[in-house]
Amino acid sequence: MREPRGDKHELPINGHPERQSVSVVIPALNEEHNIPWVLERMPPIVDEVVLVDGHSSDRTIEVARAVRPDVVVVPQHFRGKGDAVRVALRAATCDLIVMIDADGSMDPAEIHRFVTPLMNGYDFVKGSRLLTGGGSTDLTALRKLGNQMLVRMTNTMFLVRFTDLCYGFLSFRRECLSALALTAHGFEIETELVVHALKANLRIAEVPSTELPRRCGTSNLHAFRDGKRVLRTLIRERFVRRPRPVVDPIDQRVLHQWRPAVVDVRDEAPREALSEGSLR
Repeated sequence: MREPRGDKHELPINGHPERQSVSVVIPALNEEHNIPWVLERMPPIVDEVVLVDGHSSDRTIEVARAVRPDVVVVPQHFRGKGDAVRVALRAATCDLIVMIDADGSMDPAEIHRFVTPLMNGYDFVKGSRLLTGGGSTDLTALRKLGNQMLVRMTNTMFLVRFTDLCYGFLSFRRECLSALALTAHGFEIETELVVHALKANLRIAEVPSTELPRRCGTSNLHAFRDGKRVLRTLIRERFVRRPRPVVDPIDQRVLHQWRPAVVDVRDEAPREALSEGSLR
């Protein structure tokens, strides 16, 4: 992990300052026009930015490195936001992890709202566009209706009182990552994170957040398709105790990037052992 910068602010715990490092993870796919705005607005409390590239065909990586040279770029193994999030979370090294989108719909200036509760006893923090102080200038009538229905279903199934669900601005302690047991591949990863936090008995906070319009380009979100995925996730999680196994269809471009096992033709034995990330 990188050394903390000298201008970092220490947030108090019961009146006593304590320094905890912060990673921000950003899944990105063809966001060269949006990523500069996101990276330039990172507050000084952020120690590490992990950008997961979903096989972008534009200059997303080059632009990100030009804006923030210390950005950690990790290639995505498959496709879908869920896979990108799981890759990003494995790469993050700091005490606290904040998840944010690359399209400019979530303002990095709000990151302190997601970090402060973690430094004051909470394990998991989710953003809400419906709490006082939050809002959305991008929520269509269809998405709003679908979100309301899914929130009510979640509250009924799990006996909670959430105000928002399908919103991916959130944070949690890195030590809780194993308890979250993530398996989703698509946008339903946001719901899976919240529901698994509930099932793991983590202490959860909701904080107000304002959703902005996507700055440039077209969203990869599809209301009906992704809404059905969220619904299936809720039903499965309500009745299944054990997490489903993770099966990742690896993209062929990733296979070419990974280091293969080298075989010695003289004795047909591997010359170098397989390491994590190698082909098995």
